[in-house]
Amino acid sequence: MPTIDEVALPARPTPFLIIELAQVRRNMIALRQAFPKAGIYFAVKAAPLDPVLQILDAAGSNFDVASPYEVDQLLALGIAPARMSYGNTIKKPTDIRYVYEKGIRLFASDAVSDLTKLAEYAPQSKIFFRLNTEGVGADWPLSRKFGAGPEEVLELLLHSQHLPLTPYGLSFHVGSQQREISQWDRSIAICKKLFQCATENGIPLRALNLGGGLPTNYVLPTPPVAEYAKAINNSLAFHFNEAIPEILIEPGRYMAGNAGTIVAKVVMIAKRRDDIWVYLDIGKFGGLIETIDESIKYPITVLGKENPEKTIPVILAGPTCDSMDTLYEKYQYHLPENITEGDTVIIRSAGAYTASYCAVNFNGLPPLKTVFI
Repeated sequence: MPTIDEVALPARPTPFLIIELAQVRRNMIALRQAFPKAGIYFAVKAAPLDPVLQILDAAGSNFDVASPYEVDQLLALGIAPARMSYGNTIKKPTDIRYVYEKGIRLFASDAVSDLTKLAEYAPQSKIFFRLNTEGVGADWPLSRKFGAGPEEVLELLLHSQHLPLTPYGLSFHVGSQQREISQWDRSIAICKKLFQCATENGIPLRALNLGGGLPTNYVLPTPPVAEYAKAINNSLAFHFNEAIPEILIEPGRYMAGNAGTIVAKVVMIAKRRDDIWVYLDIGKFGGLIETIDESIKYPITVLGKENPEKTIPVILAGPTCDSMDTLYEKYQYHLPENITEGDTVIIRSAGAYTASYCAVNFNGLPPLKTVFI
């Protein structure tokens, strides 16, 4: 099997993404060992690539889907709808009807409007009620837009009693690339109270979906997944005692992040005032959208110049004619002093939310190509 550097060296047009499928499999095995009793639902949106989905399918993963298109992609790979959970709480009636007809019976919801649509177009389906979180400690927070407050969740649970739906459990998401392990404990504690309130009102909930948030390693390393799992499992045992519900987790970034490497080229180097700008042939619109607000900081090196004697601080930017396409300005990367135009740049831990986030045809640029090893 070729190494990442061997794939990067040939005269292949850049940029492109390399996915190491064996690393995806290793991540799945480690996660199963860390959470032996949990149902694992890979967040398809993180890396909706057929070979990745097939590797995870073979390893026993289920799948968290967010659109009819992801459902169709999985069905085309022979993955049964019973192994899918529709986690997107923002749904058109036509989409609900379509995926229901395809066999989806597990949905997440966080609003009366959505519950009403589910009752009409997906009757008797099992529903997770999504709790919002603050997103503290996450590099890519997911607060405000999704989830209802504890009181609102209880109101939704009570409302669901009058609908042809099955209240199945609660769900939350502590934020993507979550560095503070304690954030799971806070949400689990709230969910335990809601479980009690639901039981007191004649609504026996069966499951708790812990969502995503498990991190990969970027510039700042994170603890191993086993450390997260120990804290989360301890929290579940503390709050639920012997009555721990069925547990689901939805890894995305954790599963694919460190399996991906982007290979790019230096297009231009320019001195602007006192700053050195290095322009790459990939930017926000080519797959690095998570550099918005410099949230995700990828490990970046120059091929053949990995251990330079001298480095210089640079501002990194993409190739498009949009000023937003600046990757890192406040956080300045230090690259080799002898960096030159045409150098190959290696961007690691780029397997999640890159190929799936790239724009199509902005400035005429094609989607990010992917190579599997």
